[in-house]
Amino acid sequence: MKHLLIVYHTQSGNTGRLAAAVEAGARAAEGVELRCLRAFDAGVDDLAWCEALLLGTPENFGYMSGALKDFFDRTYYPLEGQLTGLPYAIFISAGNDGTNAVREIERIATGYGWRAVAPAHIARGEIQPADLEACEALGAAMAEGLAMGIF
Repeated sequence: MKHLLIVYHTQSGNTGRLAAAVEAGARAAEGVELRCLRAFDAGVDDLAWCEALLLGTPENFGYMSGALKDFFDRTYYPLEGQLTGLPYAIFISAGNDGTNAVREIERIATGYGWRAVAPAHIARGEIQPADLEACEALGAAMAEGLAMGIF
Protein backbone atom coordinates (compact mmCIF):
# COMPACT_ATOMS: atom_id res chain seq x y z
CA MET A 1 0.00 0.00 0.00
CA LYS A 2 1.12 3.52 -0.82
CA HIS A 3 0.38 6.34 1.63
CA LEU A 4 -1.27 9.64 0.70
CA LEU A 5 -1.78 12.45 3.20
CA ILE A 6 -4.20 15.34 2.77
CA VAL A 7 -3.66 18.22 5.20
CA TYR A 8 -6.02 21.18 5.12
CA HIS A 9 -7.51 23.98 7.14
CA THR A 10 -10.99 25.38 6.82
CA GLN A 11 -12.86 27.98 8.78
CA SER A 12 -15.76 29.06 6.58
CA GLY A 13 -16.11 25.57 5.11
CA ASN A 14 -14.96 26.44 1.59
CA THR A 15 -11.58 24.75 1.83
CA GLY A 16 -13.30 21.86 3.60
CA ARG A 17 -15.51 21.38 0.54
CA LEU A 18 -12.42 21.36 -1.68
CA ALA A 19 -10.69 18.88 0.66
CA ALA A 20 -13.73 16.59 0.56
CA ALA A 21 -13.58 16.62 -3.24
CA VAL A 22 -9.81 15.90 -3.19
CA GLU A 23 -10.42 13.05 -0.76
CA ALA A 24 -13.26 11.60 -2.87
CA GLY A 25 -11.03 11.56 -5.92
CA ALA A 26 -8.15 9.98 -4.02
CA ARG A 27 -10.34 7.27 -2.51
CA ALA A 28 -11.08 5.90 -5.98
CA ALA A 29 -7.49 4.66 -6.40
CA GLU A 30 -6.62 1.05 -5.63
CA GLY A 31 -3.58 0.36 -3.46
CA VAL A 32 -3.50 3.74 -1.71
CA GLU A 33 -4.10 4.25 1.99
CA LEU A 34 -5.37 7.73 2.73
CA ARG A 35 -5.30 10.06 5.71
CA CYS A 36 -7.27 13.30 5.46
CA LEU A 37 -6.57 15.53 8.45
CA ARG A 38 -7.14 19.08 9.53
CA ALA A 39 -3.85 20.93 9.86
CA PHE A 40 -4.05 21.21 13.66
CA ASP A 41 -4.62 17.43 13.87
CA ALA A 42 -1.79 16.39 11.53
CA GLY A 43 1.71 16.00 12.87
CA VAL A 44 5.19 14.60 12.46
CA ASP A 45 4.09 10.95 12.41
CA ASP A 46 1.51 11.62 9.69
CA LEU A 47 3.96 13.48 7.51
CA ALA A 48 6.69 10.86 8.01
CA TRP A 49 4.14 8.16 7.06
CA CYS A 50 3.13 9.63 3.71
CA GLU A 51 4.63 9.09 0.27
CA ALA A 52 2.69 11.97 -1.30
CA LEU A 53 0.98 15.04 0.11
CA LEU A 54 -1.92 17.32 -0.78
CA LEU A 55 -2.15 20.66 1.04
CA GLY A 56 -5.27 22.81 1.27
CA THR A 57 -5.78 26.23 2.81
CA PRO A 58 -7.90 29.31 2.60
CA GLU A 59 -6.14 32.48 1.59
CA ASN A 60 -5.97 34.61 4.74
CA PHE A 61 -4.71 38.15 4.32
CA GLY A 62 -2.93 37.08 1.15
CA TYR A 63 -1.24 34.18 2.95
CA MET A 64 -1.88 30.57 3.93
CA SER A 65 -3.90 29.89 7.07
CA GLY A 66 -2.17 30.07 10.41
CA ALA A 67 -3.15 26.43 10.97
CA LEU A 68 -1.25 25.25 7.89
CA LYS A 69 1.74 27.39 8.85
CA ASP A 70 1.57 25.82 12.32
CA PHE A 71 1.67 22.35 10.71
CA PHE A 72 4.83 23.35 8.86
CA ASP A 73 6.36 24.85 12.01
CA ARG A 74 5.70 21.67 14.03
CA THR A 75 7.01 19.25 11.42
CA TYR A 76 9.93 20.94 9.68
CA TYR A 77 12.79 20.46 12.15
CA PRO A 78 11.84 16.95 13.33
CA LEU A 79 11.79 15.78 9.68
CA GLU A 80 14.47 18.05 8.23
CA GLY A 81 16.22 16.30 5.35
CA GLN A 82 14.03 13.18 5.54
CA LEU A 83 11.38 14.02 2.94
CA THR A 84 13.45 15.13 -0.02
CA GLY A 85 11.56 14.57 -3.27
CA LEU A 86 8.16 14.08 -1.60
CA PRO A 87 5.53 14.76 -4.29
CA TYR A 88 2.97 17.38 -3.33
CA ALA A 89 0.23 19.59 -4.72
CA ILE A 90 -1.82 22.49 -3.36
CA PHE A 91 -5.46 23.56 -3.39
CA ILE A 92 -6.57 27.02 -2.22
CA SER A 93 -9.86 28.74 -1.50
CA ALA A 94 -9.21 32.42 -2.17
CA GLY A 95 -11.19 35.58 -1.67
CA ASN A 96 -8.51 37.43 -3.61
CA ASP A 97 -6.20 35.84 -6.18
CA GLY A 98 -4.54 33.17 -3.98
CA THR A 99 -1.15 33.45 -5.65
CA ASN A 100 0.73 34.70 -2.60
CA ALA A 101 -0.56 31.79 -0.50
CA VAL A 102 0.68 29.41 -3.20
CA ARG A 103 4.04 31.18 -3.41
CA GLU A 104 4.62 30.99 0.34
CA ILE A 105 3.67 27.30 0.52
CA GLU A 106 6.03 26.64 -2.38
CA ARG A 107 8.84 28.44 -0.54
CA ILE A 108 8.33 26.25 2.51
CA ALA A 109 8.06 23.12 0.34
CA THR A 110 11.39 24.05 -1.24
CA GLY A 111 12.90 24.13 2.25
CA TYR A 112 11.63 20.60 2.87
CA GLY A 113 12.97 19.51 -0.52
CA TRP A 114 9.54 18.50 -1.81
CA ARG A 115 8.63 18.26 -5.49
CA ALA A 116 5.46 19.87 -6.92
CA VAL A 117 3.73 17.43 -9.27
CA ALA A 118 0.70 19.49 -10.32
CA PRO A 119 -0.18 23.16 -10.62
CA ALA A 120 -2.00 24.58 -7.61
CA HIS A 121 -5.76 24.75 -7.92
CA ILE A 122 -7.05 28.13 -6.76
CA ALA A 123 -10.80 28.47 -6.28
CA ARG A 124 -11.46 32.22 -6.39
CA GLY A 125 -14.59 33.53 -4.72
CA GLU A 126 -17.61 31.26 -4.31
CA ILE A 127 -16.79 27.57 -4.74
CA GLN A 128 -18.09 26.48 -8.14
CA PRO A 129 -18.88 22.98 -9.42
CA ALA A 130 -15.81 23.28 -11.68
CA ASP A 131 -13.62 23.82 -8.59
CA LEU A 132 -14.98 20.68 -6.95
CA GLU A 133 -14.45 18.71 -10.17
CA ALA A 134 -10.88 20.01 -10.49
CA CYS A 135 -10.12 19.09 -6.87
CA GLU A 136 -11.60 15.63 -7.28
CA ALA A 137 -9.43 15.18 -10.37
CA LEU A 138 -6.39 16.44 -8.43
CA GLY A 139 -6.97 13.87 -5.68
CA ALA A 140 -7.50 11.10 -8.21
CA ALA A 141 -4.40 12.02 -10.20
CA MET A 142 -2.22 12.16 -7.11
CA ALA A 143 -3.50 8.82 -5.79
CA GLU A 144 -3.33 7.07 -9.17
CA GLY A 145 0.15 8.45 -9.86
CA LEU A 146 1.29 7.25 -6.44
CA ALA A 147 -0.27 3.80 -6.96
CA MET A 148 1.36 3.45 -10.39
CA GLY A 149 4.77 4.52 -9.11
CA ILE A 150 4.86 7.70 -11.18
CA PHE A 151 5.55 9.78 -8.09
